[in-house]
Amino acid sequence: MNPQPNLWSRRDILRSSSAGFGWLALSGLFARESVASASAPMPHLPARAKNIIFCFMDGGPSHVDTFDPKPMLKKHEGKPIGSGAFSKRSQSSDAGRVWFGSPWEFQQRGQSGLWVSDLFPNLARVADHLCVVRSMVGELPLHGQQNLLLHTGRIIGQAPSFGAWVAYGLGTENRNLPGYVVLNNDWVPNGGLENFGSSFLPASHQATMMRAKGVPVDNIAPADPAARQRRKLALLAAQDAAFAAQSSDAAVIEGAIASYETAFLMQSTVPDVADVSREPEHIRDAYGLNSTDQHQRFYATQALRARRLVEAGVRFVEITCPSFDGNNSPWDQHGQLKVNHEKNARITEQSVAALILDLEQRGLLDETIVLWAGEMGRTPHTPRVTAGCGRDHHVNGYSIFMAGGGFKRGFAFGETDEFGNGVVANPVDIHDIHATLLHQLGIHHERLTFRHGGRDQRLTDVHGNVVKELLA
Repeated sequence: MNPQPNLWSRRDILRSSSAGFGWLALSGLFARESVASASAPMPHLPARAKNIIFCFMDGGPSHVDTFDPKPMLKKHEGKPIGSGAFSKRSQSSDAGRVWFGSPWEFQQRGQSGLWVSDLFPNLARVADHLCVVRSMVGELPLHGQQNLLLHTGRIIGQAPSFGAWVAYGLGTENRNLPGYVVLNNDWVPNGGLENFGSSFLPASHQATMMRAKGVPVDNIAPADPAARQRRKLALLAAQDAAFAAQSSDAAVIEGAIASYETAFLMQSTVPDVADVSREPEHIRDAYGLNSTDQHQRFYATQALRARRLVEAGVRFVEITCPSFDGNNSPWDQHGQLKVNHEKNARITEQSVAALILDLEQRGLLDETIVLWAGEMGRTPHTPRVTAGCGRDHHVNGYSIFMAGGGFKRGFAFGETDEFGNGVVANPVDIHDIHATLLHQLGIHHERLTFRHGGRDQRLTDVHGNVVKELLA
């Protein structure tokens, strides 16, 4: 019998040369150490913005107590809401419920005359920068599902987060930093870590978490001298490459190798970017780092880091809210609305306003979008009006805002009815917001795709329209 020809399969080649691939990965890594920035893929459209900072108000700030004034609520406070006021997108039935007016007064602010509640005295001072959408409509009045919808475009999750899509589409401007960073406050929101994951996208696009308390990122300071660390990383890359050669799906292992590379490069950059101690005292004070409230200090630290991260080239930064009572939905006030909404406002709104002004003064606001949003609003009615009453979950109409990045300033779009119970003009859903934000980044939401499960998947799925009325 004649011997078989010496034909090697792709897997044989990879298996036999795995150590070489490991060294190739590391040699590429070390060659990039001195590179300050990397060119991103060509955008589909002229980009108005380069970065997004997402201020996530988890739990659902009340729209009728923040940006959507409803005098009729106060006029009819305590009166039954009547049959038919209930919506399937509201958590509670209409039986026995009464209208509940806002505990705060609304005033027109700035030159634009935008209505902002007294709950937000600092945001009121930057009203002329805000583009408010008052006609948001969600799908289910449940925190986990709405959080996943807000972050991934699907109420069931199982899809990449918005930040992962942006990192995948545009990359990072700084190879020493990831494209997507979550400035967390030591808890995981309803919906879990899927809110920040990469799902079927390469693992290198999932969020890098940076905590407010203590060391921002674990193990960021190397324990070994540089030469020894390089030898360890080369060995690890070689072993992973060998394993990938034997795997039916090497994408996950390749993602891990890319993560090692990013982690190696982050060592020289993250400690400096995360260190806000050298910021001028007037900046620290403006953000609230000198507050006597520790939760406000945590949030202020993360907001200031957000500015430093986008300056350094990170594409997408998300800031979560600190929880002052162990609740992983801090704005979720079914009771004690006045007390706890005021706590949340005190913790966050000074820093958000300072962030907007700081970006503007540095010439960064035009190229940075600040998105302020919770996953839902709150009912304009309650079972009984008392000193400690609250509002329930409500996705039939709520408010969010954008600032910078080519959005209109001092502008309100959409309308809810006279009680704030449902949208009556220009409804907008989160797919529309995602499509509009991507548009400002120069990405056509229908063309940002990844092949998975037999079809081209995208953030907006089969939905989404750019809301051009919001754009300057």
